[in-house]
Amino acid sequence: MLDPTMHREDEPEILPGKKLSARVAGVYTAPLDHFVTRAAEVLPLTFEGIESDYHAGHTRRSGGREPWYPRGTEMRNERQLSIVAPDELAMIAERMGLAEVRPEWIGANLLLEGLPMLSMLPAGTMLFFKGGVTIKVDGQNAPCRQSGRSVAEHARMADQDAGSLLFPKVARRLRGLVAWVEKPGVIAAGEEVSVRVPEQWIYRA
Repeated sequence: MLDPTMHREDEPEILPGKKLSARVAGVYTAPLDHFVTRAAEVLPLTFEGIESDYHAGHTRRSGGREPWYPRGTEMRNERQLSIVAPDELAMIAERMGLAEVRPEWIGANLLLEGLPMLSMLPAGTMLFFKGGVTIKVDGQNAPCRQSGRSVAEHARMADQDAGSLLFPKVARRLRGLVAWVEKPGVIAAGEEVSVRVPEQWIYRA
C-alpha cells in the first residue's frame, strides 16, 4: 500500500499558506464613462462589483489582455476591482521622476497599506474585510499605455507620449492586483483587512 505522505522526487516545493493583515488607506470609484477614479468614503459592493462603476458587471468584453479571443468577446469579469499599495506607487513615481502617482490616476478602487509586495500576492489570495466583505485576487494588473497616458496628463509631464510609454516599463509587477467580489457588502476607508495567502508552488511539467 502506498504511503499517502510520501514525497515524490519530481514534486515541486510547496510553500504553506499564511495569514497577513492590512488596512484600507483609501477607496475610490469610477464614473460609468471613464476608468479614472475619485476618492469616496465607502465602497458599496454587489456580486457585479462596485455599484454604478466603470468596471462593474458579471461579465466584460475581452481586449488586448486576451489575445486568445476576438476583441469584444463576452467573458467573466474577473477585473471588478483594482487594488494598489502606497509604497509601490511611490516606487513607480520615483522611476518616472515624478513627485507622486495617485491611485485615482490609474483607476484604482482600493489602496491597501501594510502588505509587503502587494503586487506579488498570488492568485487565489482572499481579502476578508472587517465589515464583512470578501474579495478574491485574480492576479496582477499589467500596466498599460492608457494608464501611462493618464499619469502623464495628471502629472503634467512635458513629454506625455514618452510618459505613457515609460509607465508600462517601470510599473511592471508594481501596478497592483485585480480582484472580484466573493461576498458583497460595504468597504470603508480605515477598515482592517485579514489576508489569507494560499499554498504556493511552481508547476513544471
